[in-house]
Parts: sequence; C-alpha cells; structure tokens
Amino acid sequence: MALYAIGDVHGCARTLDALLARLAEDAGGALSPGDTLVFVGDYVDRGPDSPAVLDRCIELEVASDYGTGPRCVFLRGNHDQMMIDYADGVGDADLWWINGGRTTLAAYEARGDRQLPADHLAFLRRTGLVADIGGFVFAHAGLDTRLSVADNLADPDPNIILWTRKHIGADLSAWERPVVVGHTPVAEVLDVPELLAIDTGAVFTHRPGLGRLTAVALPERRLISVATVDVVTR
Repeated sequence: MALYAIGDVHGCARTLDALLARLAEDAGGALSPGDTLVFVGDYVDRGPDSPAVLDRCIELEVASDYGTGPRCVFLRGNHDQMMIDYADGVGDADLWWINGGRTTLAAYEARGDRQLPADHLAFLRRTGLVADIGGFVFAHAGLDTRLSVADNLADPDPNIILWTRKHIGADLSAWERPVVVGHTPVAEVLDVPELLAIDTGAVFTHRPGLGRLTAVALPERRLISVATVDVVTR
C-alpha cells in the first residue's frame, strides 16, 4: 500500500525506468495495484526522449486502468501545457521552442513522426491539475500561498498551479495540509511541514547538485533518487 510522488522527468526515459525499478524494490520487489504513483508533471522537453517517456506513462496508465499495475495519477506540468498549446496553435510557440520544445520535436522526427502523435496529446489532455491523496495535496508548481489548501482545491488557478515559484521561501502558514510539488529544481529536496519540493533537476546534469530524478515515499517523507543515466545535451 505504498504511495510515491515522482518529480519532473523531462524526457529522461531511461532514468524514469531506473527510478521505477528502485521503487519496485522499495515496495518489496514489485509495484502492485495496491500502490499509488503520483507524477507531478513535466514529462516532456529538454531531455533526449520525450516520446519514450510518454509511451511509458501510457503503458502505466493502461496497467493502472486494468488493475494489473500500480494506481497512477498523472498531473500536468507547464511544459506539458506548452506542448498541448503548440498542438492547438495557441499560446507562445517560441516560448515552448526555446524551453525544450525543439528537443521534443527533434525526438519525434528522429523516430519518424511527422506530427505529434494523437495518443500522446490525448494522454497529456487527460492529466489533472491537482490531486488529494493520503492526506497530501499534489500539484506541479505550487498553490496560491495567500489561500488555504482547501480554497486552492475548491477553485484551482491553472496559471499558479503550473508556473508559480512564490511558495519557495514564503510564509506558508495559510496552508493547513502538506503540498507536494515539482517545477523548481533544488539540489536538496525542500522538506518543511507544509511543503515538499521534489524536483532535483533530472535534466540539468550540467548543474552542480542536480542531475537526479527523485521520488518521495509518503507519509514517511522518505526520499528515493537515481542519478540521471540519459545523455542530456545543453
């Protein structure tokens, strides 16, 4: 009955597989339908193989739906939203391009895809903004620090949930429950009563202290990390 939250994958497919293998070991040898994985988003961009990451996520989703694998909850990150917007012809395509979109498109082209696959876009559209599981609330970037967690859940603001960094170092006394997020790369997981920030910058192998994909086992807040094994070019 394990509960794990997984940080930003960013196209690092081999590293994701390595972390999933570690989580299976931690869960007693295999992840079962009684276990839960919560992904906090940013499956794509910057890393070398976003298509393979989405293929893996869809495989996990299917196993979850059929009860043959762990329950999986997939949240949306800002990079995932930028990819959706690009496909829909809305938003700032240049913003996505310079923030890893060109690497994602190149990966699709390398495997012969002339356009973004419909099943990958459908998966990203199915992702949620927030999740409330096991006494913890999960979001990609964070919540509004001016509001209680309950008020954030009652009326989620997509712009804040996908993009904010205002919670880092802020007064979080308005939050009555712990929130687990990614989005902001940190060399050491930020673990305070109200907040767990678990993005340890898997894709940023060139930055000191980063270059790891991290999960946290809840409620004990035990960290499980793997070093990035994908080859990431700057």
